[in-house]
Amino acid sequence: MGLLPVLHGGAHLPGLRAVQQDPSLSLLPVRPVLLRPGFGPQGPVQRRGALMGVSSNGHVKTALGVLDKSLTRQMETWLNVCAHCGMCNDACHYYLATGNTKLLPTYKTDKLRNVWRKKHEWIARVFPWWVSAVDLTEERLKEMSEIAFRDCTLCGRCVVNCPFGVDTRQIMRTMRAMALAAGYAPEILDQLADSAIQREENFDSFKEFFLDQIKAMEPELRELTGDPTAEIPIDKQARVLYVPLSGKHTILPAAALLHAAGESWTLSKFDAANYAVFLHDIPRARRIVERVVKEAVQLGVEEVVITECGHAYSCYRWSAPNWFEGGLPFKVRSIVELIAEWVENGEIPVARLDSSEVGRLTLHDPCNLGRNGGVFNEPRSVLKQIAPEFVELAPNRKNSICCGGGSGLVANLDYEEQRLEAGKPKADQIRATGARVVVASCDNCRHQITELSEHYRLGVEVMGLAELTVKAMVKAVAASPRSARSTASSTRPRMK
Repeated sequence: MGLLPVLHGGAHLPGLRAVQQDPSLSLLPVRPVLLRPGFGPQGPVQRRGALMGVSSNGHVKTALGVLDKSLTRQMETWLNVCAHCGMCNDACHYYLATGNTKLLPTYKTDKLRNVWRKKHEWIARVFPWWVSAVDLTEERLKEMSEIAFRDCTLCGRCVVNCPFGVDTRQIMRTMRAMALAAGYAPEILDQLADSAIQREENFDSFKEFFLDQIKAMEPELRELTGDPTAEIPIDKQARVLYVPLSGKHTILPAAALLHAAGESWTLSKFDAANYAVFLHDIPRARRIVERVVKEAVQLGVEEVVITECGHAYSCYRWSAPNWFEGGLPFKVRSIVELIAEWVENGEIPVARLDSSEVGRLTLHDPCNLGRNGGVFNEPRSVLKQIAPEFVELAPNRKNSICCGGGSGLVANLDYEEQRLEAGKPKADQIRATGARVVVASCDNCRHQITELSEHYRLGVEVMGLAELTVKAMVKAVAASPRSARSTASSTRPRMK
């Protein structure tokens, strides 16, 4: 199931894969971790003083300006309270895969923490060697960029395990924003973010081609649903606006389920992906979301449903409401949540698949959908009804191990070696289950686990929940009497 390049504006890009009110602790007369050794520039527990003054280069000044604007009370608290206790060490899949102490969450975040101390703490300016404070230089800025984009997937597993609640993700996002402002962010992510905006600006130039592509899917949709009138609506007044990714595999299965459930729905003209989120470029991320917001308002929808995509769900469900005054004028859910609702309520027929069709099956909890989004029970409730044998990964849910491909890494071929190496803990976890199929409701996870299967010879197939549920639905429909199928098709409720 190939990509639909038109959904990226027709651009073929090289290397593309498919209120906290407490006062800041910096105001306290004595730092609580003053006597604890920190990670210095050379590695754990080593100390170094400032090596150079701040470079006069504009990149450094620009990056420091971004840092200053990022210093909320929460951020300064997170930078202050890390005790280097090591509780997060075994939470990081990079460290688990390599044993490299330079990949520990505290070592990585200390790259920013040490610069912040030198600029904003009086004791660090007087005794920089005592707290490993350093000035930001061009070389350190480049190093921070590589660490932020290559050596962290913002999965949040370290946050769950931190006794002080230090949000490593936000620290790394600040490092990404600094790198972007200084011109050191990965070019592919920058291009993909721009292409999403260009798609709206130039939509009329390839509208007919896009509509033809969608129309070409409808015969297969009719075969899946058993309904000769089934179609994929676009630009229609409806209750639900479904936002896919740039591939048939995110459109057709969802369309079959939406149709079978009798949902009043329409397909978005835009891609749910938001690569500006990976860059922590909030103005551009907001602009990308705004395309869908305008479309949803124009069509009068009550709910925007996001395809099986972790970062897109997190963006629309949790981040975007903070970017628009008054929040979003509609509800946001993942298609995973709707599938669970339909199956539980009997709104779509499903039959249990047998071992010859899918075999033993396990579930990967995508970081943004699960740990950072709270969608845990929904996919499990579906799998328990349709899977012949379901076995859990260990650990799972909020402690699920990151697959290693999120936050833009799958799109960047320059990081392929590190990405596959960091994915080894997930590969080992999957192998231990003996599963033949891995269900992953995130496109980045599907790409990554597929590559992990090839690289580590796991021999597993990776599927989305919608795709698997369609298999169970087709089986149920085929097993039902023809008259019952005909009656069900003609009496299916239509909303709005």
